Amino acid sequence: MFSLEAFQERYETDTTELVIRGRTFHFFVPGNLEPLLHQEDLFRNFPLWSKPWEASWVLADYFAGMAPDPEKRFLEIGAGMGLVGVVASAFGHRFTVTEHDPHAIQFARANAQLNHCEDLEIREMDWNNPSLEGLFDGIVGCEVTYHERDFTPLHRLFRTLLKPRGTVILCGEVRKTSMDFFRQMQPHFEITARKKTLRGQGEEIHIILALMEPKD
Repeated sequence: MFSLEAFQERYETDTTELVIRGRTFHFFVPGNLEPLLHQEDLFRNFPLWSKPWEASWVLADYFAGMAPDPEKRFLEIGAGMGLVGVVASAFGHRFTVTEHDPHAIQFARANAQLNHCEDLEIREMDWNNPSLEGLFDGIVGCEVTYHERDFTPLHRLFRTLLKPRGTVILCGEVRKTSMDFFRQMQPHFEITARKKTLRGQGEEIHIILALMEPKD
């Protein structure tokens, strides 16, 4: 059983605050990356999940503004520290949050407790071997098209776990790989995309929020 006290003894953490639709959330983030790194190869499985990416703010806000439907189940993949799932759960959506990195799973569980979302389901899952049962009305992911090697496993996962009339909802910074992914998915999905620009500290970050519905 997960223990917040044991988590805080194990990890050195900082906290960050996020306000979504007038509600304030707090999230644990790693205060020291050293224990999370592979000691023989620092870039192997680098913990990209260890920061709240801007796209996760956009995706969290999307669900905060969507009326919850208790009959709909959403699966989040590559959930990292659990930001999107926690916010969506707090706004009444039924989320199953999944991650493959064991440290990320611990942070997601801690953040669920920190924000009083103890009922949020958090599971370990590998994209290459999705072991969940049942189908979902929506599959949600933030910054999951970062590597081309993930394109085929992601498409296979969508075919395996998405209901026939379900929707894939992906959000991420505009990159060549993300655009390549959507081009590869066009024969299989009707894709509706919207662009959002975040401005701050003298820079602009361009985010794509895409809704994908199966064609067959």
